Amino acid sequence: MSEPLSLASLPLFPLGSVMFPDGLLPLQIFEVRYLDMIGKCHKAGAPFGVVALTEGSEVKKPANTGPSGDGFANEAFSMVGTLVTIDTFSIPQPGLMMIRCSGTQRFNIQRYEKLKHGLWIADVTQIANDMQVAIPPDLQATANSLGKLIKSLKERQIPADQMPMQEPYQLDDCGWVANRWCELLPMPIELKQRLMELDNPLVRLELVSDILDRTGIAF
Repeated sequence: MSEPLSLASLPLFPLGSVMFPDGLLPLQIFEVRYLDMIGKCHKAGAPFGVVALTEGSEVKKPANTGPSGDGFANEAFSMVGTLVTIDTFSIPQPGLMMIRCSGTQRFNIQRYEKLKHGLWIADVTQIANDMQVAIPPDLQATANSLGKLIKSLKERQIPADQMPMQEPYQLDDCGWVANRWCELLPMPIELKQRLMELDNPLVRLELVSDILDRTGIAF
């Protein structure tokens, strides 16, 4: 078995949400610490890492109860995140970038540090992609329901770039279906993070199916 690929000094973007592989992420960039980073990633065609915040907010705020070393409130985030690549990039006005990203591969953070202007970087080890696992008969309704949702959105003529998920629609794959439901369902961020970190896509889909049952979403 080959060694997992490592990346050094990967720039991180902590968010108040969980990014899943094959997911979509539109972002408006206006903080100085990210404008330069995103510009360089776009120019080089390089990825950056999205991690879920466990403390702090997406926009830097002054510290309330004492300095955190740079005069801003503390930030903390999960140690498992997702690489993203920039699909579309525009600068509608000075100091504002509009980007749309796609999630690719999960990673484990091995070491991280905060640079003086507030940007986090990390050395990471990539996590193997989910194995392709066919939808079992007892979970087929979960995939069918997602398929009906996609069909409904298409019938409403939602533009492709505004769809909450992107083609190809892998409705026969446990990991893809589970990940899309995780993005759509109103769950606590801690639960979404635990589901994202699961190594077994079949187990992830089983848990998602249970959540759908409990929330009363009809199949």
